[in-house]
Amino acid sequence: MRLRTAALRGQHGDLAAEGGSVSGRPIRVLVADDSTTLRTALVALLSEDPSLAIVGQAADGVEAVEKARALRPDVITMDVNMPRLDGLGATAAIMAEAPSRVLVITSVRQHRQLELSFKAMAAGALELIAKPEGGPEKMRRWAHRVAESVRLMAEVPVVRRHRSRPTPARPQLAHGAQVDVVGMAASTGGPPALAHVLGALPRDLPVPLLLAQHIATGFSAGLVRWFTSVCSLRVVIARDGDLPVPGTVYLPPDGCDVELGREGRIHAPRSSGLHCPSGNKLLASLARVYGSRAAGFVLTGMGDDGAQGLLELKKAGGATYAQDEQTSVVFGMPQAAHACGAARALLPLESIAPAILELCRAKPGSTAAARPRG
Repeated sequence: MRLRTAALRGQHGDLAAEGGSVSGRPIRVLVADDSTTLRTALVALLSEDPSLAIVGQAADGVEAVEKARALRPDVITMDVNMPRLDGLGATAAIMAEAPSRVLVITSVRQHRQLELSFKAMAAGALELIAKPEGGPEKMRRWAHRVAESVRLMAEVPVVRRHRSRPTPARPQLAHGAQVDVVGMAASTGGPPALAHVLGALPRDLPVPLLLAQHIATGFSAGLVRWFTSVCSLRVVIARDGDLPVPGTVYLPPDGCDVELGREGRIHAPRSSGLHCPSGNKLLASLARVYGSRAAGFVLTGMGDDGAQGLLELKKAGGATYAQDEQTSVVFGMPQAAHACGAARALLPLESIAPAILELCRAKPGSTAAARPRG
């Protein structure tokens, strides 16, 4: 799988990736956290992993930026709540001055920290990790998850510079049927990409949107609040039995999938697969229930989730698209959708909202629930 990075800073355009992935040597890690206890424990536990090398520690955001410049780490674990300069400010400065792969560590119980964390992702951070709760054994398990995330992120090339792109014309999409529902799947880089799309859609959008964004348990409510702050659509946690309503964005509850069941009602079962929530399950359910009157999009992300579900939707006559390589933070999921023939076209990020509007262009504004095919 080929990986590629891109800019998602609220601007039209894409980023060139000058730095390659790490291979053949330990991954150089900088740990930034104002809690001496947590920082010391994390450093000690990560140091047990022979694939990682702790090259420095920082007790605040200013020190994190300075050490990022001086040490050029491969990956930075970044506490979001720090003195002098918070994790958002530090991430933005690092991505501008000494780009690196940033993993944000935050509390899922503090709304302000969650807000800063998602903004840090928009500034270039790749992943969110919840702070540990509990005793030494839970701390050790948490550190193992951090180490796994560090190893995965080390395979993503580093964003170096911004390339401007002209704003594209409204896409002309060859799809005969009127679309009544839209599903989107995303993983790494997905929150800011989805925020970009949602922010470009009108409040009276005549279709509902269902999202399968891979995210750790504890972050769903924060993601809903962040999306609500950047768009005019109604954004909610999906509930079993709800009928999808136009102009509303549905995300699954923590640890659950989101799909459509009988009569087009939302089903949000506990996730049992590798990906949570599952893009494949969401898109396949749209194929079964709506067929040619559904549209599916696979956005930036590692792996291949969404590809098979999008293929099922295409076979059912649905409108199927994937994000292009130049604007994907990681081209894994869109590439898989393209390679198996599921995506009818690859679209740059800034063309996805116009594509959604084009696909539902014949539908007047409505607040009635979307209805499945008979």
